[in-house]
Amino acid sequence: MGKDYYKVLGISKSASEDEIKKAYRKLALKYHPDKNKSASAEEKFKEIAEAYEVLSDPEKKKMYDTHGEQGLNGGMSKDGDSYSYSFHGDPKATFEAFFGTSNPFASFFGGQNDVEDMMFENSDGSFGQGGSFFQSNFSRGSPRHRADNVSCQFSQRGQPTQDPPIHCDLKCSLEDIYKGGSRKMKITRKRLNPDGYSTRNEDKILNIDIKKGWKEGTKITFPKEGDEKPNTIPADIVFTLKDTEHDKFKRDGSNIIYTDTVTLKQALTGFTAMIPTLDNGRNIPLPCTDIIKPDTQKRIRGEGLPLPKQPHRRGDLLVNFNIVFPDYLTRQNKNVLKDVLP
Repeated sequence: MGKDYYKVLGISKSASEDEIKKAYRKLALKYHPDKNKSASAEEKFKEIAEAYEVLSDPEKKKMYDTHGEQGLNGGMSKDGDSYSYSFHGDPKATFEAFFGTSNPFASFFGGQNDVEDMMFENSDGSFGQGGSFFQSNFSRGSPRHRADNVSCQFSQRGQPTQDPPIHCDLKCSLEDIYKGGSRKMKITRKRLNPDGYSTRNEDKILNIDIKKGWKEGTKITFPKEGDEKPNTIPADIVFTLKDTEHDKFKRDGSNIIYTDTVTLKQALTGFTAMIPTLDNGRNIPLPCTDIIKPDTQKRIRGEGLPLPKQPHRRGDLLVNFNIVFPDYLTRQNKNVLKDVLP
């Protein structure tokens, strides 16, 4: 009758891909020769690996389901072509491809094999103490292709470690910093399913209250909102405030800087500049009676951004000047200037 791979793994013919993986994981850990010293463990470990290689590969599984072991070993045809498969005979290679290591017991327990009291099946079918024990980010297809690295992460004391923070920029205009407000950020993160190792995508809205006067570089942290993985603490999501470029102002801490363009005539003879503010439509008259030089800066107090720790107070509005020189002067104008200028 041939080998019954479904019976070897203890699953039904309708078992899903995840159920096949779960069954192999459970039995491979149970009968691994480094852990199980019984006389039959090595042979059982090999049978489990062979069953998994066949049932985890859609093409081999289809041939096995249709023609049994005989169809895998040759003598049958598929779409007019001969088809033959034989197990490579190295169950540890299958184990290493699945788990990402040839000896996970040494990796996680410092070379000790006395893990029996720490290896039990949870209600969701996973293994571990207080949660799933092993989990690979499995690649699809044949186990001949190496799976991704084991995603379990443990500290030296055996406690789950946390993924590194996920950093995102939070771009805000100067008007946002001036007035304060709220920002809603939609994120999509992975969440564990009840089986303890497969994941689903889940959307969540994060609400960020932008405080008046926040400085560029301010960090807003949402603890443990990153992807969930077995035996790993989700990463914190950290938003870092970044100023967006403004068409009129530049920021200097809680002060804002505005550059007014003036003619040489205005710079020398005086004028009144109309200086815009962060209040929509409000301009401030700034009399300039002294000569304006290229390095002249005037200060309008209390018209900057709110102070972060004292939002009822504000920084200053600093006014610089861009003096536009004429492209051409007539000889008569030059003579006049020679007579007038010191």
